[in-house]
Amino acid sequence: MSIPKTYNPKEVEDKWYATWLERGFFKSQPNPKKQPYTVVIPPPNVTGVLHMGHMLNNTIQDVLVRRARMQGKEACWVPGTDHASIATEARVVAMLKEKGISKSDLTREEFLQHAFEWKEKYGGIILDQLKKLGASCDWDRTRFTMEPSLTDAVIQVFVDLYRKGQIYRGVRMVNWDPQGMTALSDEEVNFKQVNGKLYYLRYAIEGSDEVLTVATKRPETIMGDVAICVHPEDERYKHLAGQKAIIPLVNRAIPIIFDAYVDREFGTGVLKVTPAHDINDYELGVKHNLPSIDVLNDNGTIHERAGLYVGEDRFVVRKKITKDLDAQGLLEKVEDSVSNVGFSERTDAVIEPKLSMQWWCKMDEMAKPALENVMNDTIKLHPAKFKNMYRSWMENVHDWCISRQLWWGQQIPAYYLPDGTFVVARTAEEALEEARTKTGNPDLQLTDLRQDEDVLDTWFSSWLWPISVFDGFKDPDNEDILYYYPTNDLVTAPEILFFWVARMIMAGYEFRKELPFQNVYLTGIVRDAQGRKMSKSLGNSPDPLLLIEQYGADGVRAGMLFSSPAGNDLLFDEKLCEQGRNFSNKIWNAFRLINGWEVDETLPNPNEKAIKWFDSKFNEALNVLEDHFDKFRISDALLTVYKLVWDDFCSNYLEMIKPAFGSPIDAATLQATNDFLEKLMKVLHPFMPFITEEIWNSMKARAPKNCLVVAAWPEKGRVDADLLKQTDYVLTVVGQIRNQRNSKNISPAKKLALYVRLAEGKNAIAGYETLVSKLANLSEIQETEQQLDNALSFVAEDSTEFFIPMEGNIDAAAERERILKELEYTKGFLASVAKKLSNERFVSGAPDAVINAERKKQSDAEAKIAALEQSLSALPAG
Repeated sequence: MSIPKTYNPKEVEDKWYATWLERGFFKSQPNPKKQPYTVVIPPPNVTGVLHMGHMLNNTIQDVLVRRARMQGKEACWVPGTDHASIATEARVVAMLKEKGISKSDLTREEFLQHAFEWKEKYGGIILDQLKKLGASCDWDRTRFTMEPSLTDAVIQVFVDLYRKGQIYRGVRMVNWDPQGMTALSDEEVNFKQVNGKLYYLRYAIEGSDEVLTVATKRPETIMGDVAICVHPEDERYKHLAGQKAIIPLVNRAIPIIFDAYVDREFGTGVLKVTPAHDINDYELGVKHNLPSIDVLNDNGTIHERAGLYVGEDRFVVRKKITKDLDAQGLLEKVEDSVSNVGFSERTDAVIEPKLSMQWWCKMDEMAKPALENVMNDTIKLHPAKFKNMYRSWMENVHDWCISRQLWWGQQIPAYYLPDGTFVVARTAEEALEEARTKTGNPDLQLTDLRQDEDVLDTWFSSWLWPISVFDGFKDPDNEDILYYYPTNDLVTAPEILFFWVARMIMAGYEFRKELPFQNVYLTGIVRDAQGRKMSKSLGNSPDPLLLIEQYGADGVRAGMLFSSPAGNDLLFDEKLCEQGRNFSNKIWNAFRLINGWEVDETLPNPNEKAIKWFDSKFNEALNVLEDHFDKFRISDALLTVYKLVWDDFCSNYLEMIKPAFGSPIDAATLQATNDFLEKLMKVLHPFMPFITEEIWNSMKARAPKNCLVVAAWPEKGRVDADLLKQTDYVLTVVGQIRNQRNSKNISPAKKLALYVRLAEGKNAIAGYETLVSKLANLSEIQETEQQLDNALSFVAEDSTEFFIPMEGNIDAAAERERILKELEYTKGFLASVAKKLSNERFVSGAPDAVINAERKKQSDAEAKIAALEQSLSALPAG
């Protein structure tokens, strides 16, 4: 079989992904004879396109799934997309606007028809892009959070929780998007540092000449003020107990109240209380039984109940009211100020804290098992450092605002009767029956009922994801849910640990009385080399598909994983992808080298030591690899395989066993080498699936069912620690000889002689002379008990001295300078060790192992100094 000189990623990737799909290797069905391994994809927004965060997250998922599949487990990776209410509705509204169509001109049904058409056209883009990455999902199982059966599940859960008293309707403070005209969840709000102003306003004390100065960042809300608040221990204001203040311009009297919440150091220590427009003021209002006056319309303009500036935009009014206050002598001063302002993730409008009638889900009782089972490690977070953050959130959980003022999403199954009351039911027909029973009126008709206009928060569908993708609500005992659930591992981002992960855990215990997954692997944020979060606005986020085109999917996957420890941010540099591509080329060239050898069946095997060494080296690395996987150290796992392939196999083993140029290789060595290559392709496959599959199938003819993607994962084998230690020593000696060559600019092709000074009558490289001679290109290896004159020398870690005669080619002056520098460094090192050992406090307090290690450093340094001094004395006078 002809092997191309250069590896062509695109050709290989397209070929093998199509082959895997065609042969059904990613498909999964319940199999009682196999252990299930289940992963559900964090469903990307249907509006989304592949970005670097998706690349990292899905690469890690694919690594875990591919390994499980090779371990013989029934691996099932369920893909899908999230309907993303706010983002999708905004996208569809914009699309309609380009066509000259306004949402307000459409009925709900007409708008939804446009939305579904948009989803069908664009909604699958990101899943197709994941295929380019190599994602081995069972694509036949692709789900969508608004498909009929998943929508039924959402409605069923809403009705169930409502009937349990866990869902209610009420007025509470929400994040309000005045542009999107909807409530937002906390995770849909982005906070930014904004330069603003701090306005000092004068509030007159009723019935006196005294004036209170109040510092506020929002003068446009004074029409909604209902109280002035000061700290009860603030001596400046104690005399105001029981009095009232007059709101400037508005001229309405409001009470002065006292609460320890007030920060005496901020501004003047006086707070205006506007419960309808600030969450903290709202809490104060509840505590002190204050009224709320909402002075803003849903679109951010001033409401008529404000009495001033009616219909004008809130930010226009801020400027106007400042001028009016100043003109009437009610503005004391204005200072520059920096505020942390919330912006809508979708529209970028400034968020308005707003009292609003919404639907809420009680979280306190559902949070208890979700907290307990993470804290006791029934569900493990990786890394565990996130447990503290999780506990903080869950111990301070608030009721969840689950309604959104949109059309795209699951419409809330509440039906209003003509008298303003409502019933909750799964269908309009069920609602009608319930309404007739509730009212005692059998004449009620469907036309008498009006369904709630709002839809449910997108998270109210995605919190059910691990159950709903297996139709666990439709049929709680169906074959899929009983086999695949609970799932095994979830890979996601820390920023949605509460908003999604915690809620899925709550749903698992609430609806199936068990955990939804066993492990949660939390990735970091992908940042650029300067540590900045990648974003379109900064222009620092590369197009993943262009990276794949340039470096190959394997190169990009490896590049992403080279520096992505769990829970820590990844500082992405395109050079990492280049490193990944170079690794692909290294593997390919190693395969071509092996494939190009001619075999001579008559030759004996001269490489038994090298073969036994690499067999042990592989088994040692496999043990480390498995430990990394067990602890979800995926980056470390890749680096283990990388070093095994690049350093141990390519740089050492192949150099040990490769025949002389043009010469054949013996059959036993070639067979062992191909066996090793197959094992290496297996452990590398989860990380770099395409090139490994190509090499696997290029090594020999295989049956269609015997692709690498379903090959058996290597089993652990024996590790000969003594052999590894001795071979590592030998390789260090070889490295020292090569360093000596390089330092003297001696050609690698020139053969050198090596003399080993016996230590206590022993030759430190005995039995490895052939290997050392081959790797270091030596003409001979001799033993000596004497110091050699006119020779390069070095001392190994066991204090054995090695000499390389230079036969007049040595630069004595340069060598003397080198030895003197090394002597100076070693003497300094010895002095530092001796100082530590002479410290009685250190010696008496340190463990024996530490003391012994320091004493060994001391004896090794002393031996090295003696050897260097001998080498120095052996140099010819210069």
